[in-house]
Amino acid sequence: MLFILLLITILFIKFPSVAKGINNFIQNDTSLLASHDEVVNILVMGKSGGKHDGADLTDTMILVSLSLRGDNIKTVSIPRDIWIPEIRAKINSAYYWGKNGSPYINSVESGGGIGLAKKITQEVVGQPIQYGVVVDFSSFKDIVDALGGIEVNVTNGFTDKLYPIEGRENDLCGGDKSYACRYETITFDAGVQKMNGETSLKFVRSRHSEGTEGTDIAREARQQKVINAIKNKALEPKTFLSIKKDIAILKLVQKYIETDIDLPVAGALGREALDTSNKVTQLTMPEDLLVVPSNSRPYDNLYVFIPKAGSGNWSEVNKWFTLNLAN
Repeated sequence: MLFILLLITILFIKFPSVAKGINNFIQNDTSLLASHDEVVNILVMGKSGGKHDGADLTDTMILVSLSLRGDNIKTVSIPRDIWIPEIRAKINSAYYWGKNGSPYINSVESGGGIGLAKKITQEVVGQPIQYGVVVDFSSFKDIVDALGGIEVNVTNGFTDKLYPIEGRENDLCGGDKSYACRYETITFDAGVQKMNGETSLKFVRSRHSEGTEGTDIAREARQQKVINAIKNKALEPKTFLSIKKDIAILKLVQKYIETDIDLPVAGALGREALDTSNKVTQLTMPEDLLVVPSNSRPYDNLYVFIPKAGSGNWSEVNKWFTLNLAN
């Protein structure tokens, strides 16, 4: 819920005259919130940003489900490699195609980047999604540093010997065919660790460690850990009440966060996020709901996940979300 909390900061620092938003926060007025069966679903997406190819691919996709009835929050990471027949691409490219246009989707019907990403994701999960947030992760380390660092409980230690060094993607390494100069070795020990922005970014981006931490599922779990750590640090009084830190974070929010949440809604969501900040359950989709197809040709020879019931059949995935998001 970091991103909703940062929107609260906007309300109080940048827009102090927006009476409705402030009133919604103070009075806990949820009447303006779009919801279904007293549940508000928010699709939080993270893109790598920058100017390289794939800068608008949302490799991080998290469904945040806020129960107005049960006063709790549940979050579920959506695997980025899920194949979507409608756009003939992975789910992490839905935002890109909605923003830039797709040969398979009518541009008028796409609803833009956030609109198309919400539309496609809600078909996969079988739950209506009311709001969307996109975070440019090129600012990720700056946000952590603006907070003064975070504490993360590393459940499983790991070593990644192939972590890419920024700026060396095309380095020929003096003829070394292994291109070893493009990579560095990073190691994380199990236990609670203090992380700065650069360290936390490496923690969530690592893909090539041996064992279970080298999977996308593990990577998504690490992302949730860091997001939760940022949320905890943002809620500390010495952080939240620091005008200097608030202003620094605000500038990053304005530059790097895109959302369809307006100010009055942000006020109400912000209050709900604060009231339920100690009632957050982080869930991960079971790996056996999805399979890697044996024949990759129908999927443009890409590594993808499809439902066990067959491409485009989301019935079992829908059922899991319905059961696990029930309050």
